[in-house]
Amino acid sequence: MLFADITLLDENFEVQPHRWVGVREGRVVYVGSVPPAPDEAASFGETYNGAGKLLMPALYNAHAHAPMTLLRGYAENLPLQRWLEEKCFPFEDKMTADDCYWGTVLACAEMARFGVVSFSDMYYATEKRCQAVLEAGMKANMCEGLVAFEDKPYVDYPIAAQMEALVRDWHGAGEGRIRIDYNIHSEYLSTERVCRDIVDIVRGTDLRLHIHLSETQKEVAECRERHGGLSPMQYFEELGLFDLPVTAAHCVWVDEDDLDILQAHGVFVANNPASNMKLGSGFAPIPEMLRRGIPVCLGSDGMASNNNHNLFHDMYLQALIYKGASLDPTAVTPQQALAAATRVGALSQGRQDCGVVAEGMRADLCVLDITGPSWCPAPDPVYNVVYAGSGSDVVLTLCDGRVIYRDGAWPTIDVEEAKAQCAARTARIISEL
Repeated sequence: MLFADITLLDENFEVQPHRWVGVREGRVVYVGSVPPAPDEAASFGETYNGAGKLLMPALYNAHAHAPMTLLRGYAENLPLQRWLEEKCFPFEDKMTADDCYWGTVLACAEMARFGVVSFSDMYYATEKRCQAVLEAGMKANMCEGLVAFEDKPYVDYPIAAQMEALVRDWHGAGEGRIRIDYNIHSEYLSTERVCRDIVDIVRGTDLRLHIHLSETQKEVAECRERHGGLSPMQYFEELGLFDLPVTAAHCVWVDEDDLDILQAHGVFVANNPASNMKLGSGFAPIPEMLRRGIPVCLGSDGMASNNNHNLFHDMYLQALIYKGASLDPTAVTPQQALAAATRVGALSQGRQDCGVVAEGMRADLCVLDITGPSWCPAPDPVYNVVYAGSGSDVVLTLCDGRVIYRDGAWPTIDVEEAKAQCAARTARIISEL
């Protein structure tokens, strides 16, 4: 595809009008202010008319629980522990592998609709989730959720053999679109012995680790009681966890010592502003993290605590809420919010060649229609992208150069079937509770 005379959001998150961008074999191979030579232009195949359009990097969801689309609208208006114990856990106990598959299919459709091409997913039935992602033509970092209470080595848990098989059979599948991460759900759903064993397994490999960390005040207080005053951050540092490439979701209740640890180890913090507000968990100190150079990315979390996979919505929140909370209108810039949703999110997944529109990078792209009233006037359209735009402005999403959403159609997903399956499966599970 050759994008002709289109407005481009470049690698510096600056808007460049009248650009030509050529995509071939899954990568961006041409970016210029003039059209390529006629013979080269013809080699791209379709020419996409860029009038009234903005081309930007696609988005990367750094923390999700895709099958929880089945819980959308079910577990509402409850604090986190009651939300988990009274609603989520009983519902999830009834979910089958096929339920997880269809929930992931619907999540893929929703994310593709809103310009997301890749997500870091923590859940169960990982083989089925991987299958759904590959069929959708998307990317994902998948981890099988670990809950460990018994004082025994990791190898004695069934998940140990399952993870070995997942790494063997799925890590790098789909020409690298699937990556397998190891998982520690949290400090409160794991043991020190198991955590040390996982650190030993991941160390020295190309694998990564995904964890919930310091999400609630209660979590931090109870961790300090269990571990001689150590915060979750300090506890995991002592275990050597942060010697690995880690994406830590939430990091809401962190103090100066915790921030020092995140900064020293370059831990990726997946902020989930919508989920953290909805569950009353609080606000991660994102401005201070950014000031320290801690890599901040963006997540939707699951649909029981956010209700939508529209990452443009989360990007808007990330750019806005910290201004009010800190009484500082410069707290988070639109460019920082965009970086969290694109380049930093890609890096958190170990995808070095993704997240920007530049020659040689993978063609993970989305196109926005910028002719609507919310885009006028636009003296600097980058501000419209974050503050006035919406995921509903997305008209085209490409993953590795392949169209996965275009003008209301999903060429890789039967959306009506996915909707029908998910509605029926949610109704079945609720009837069994």
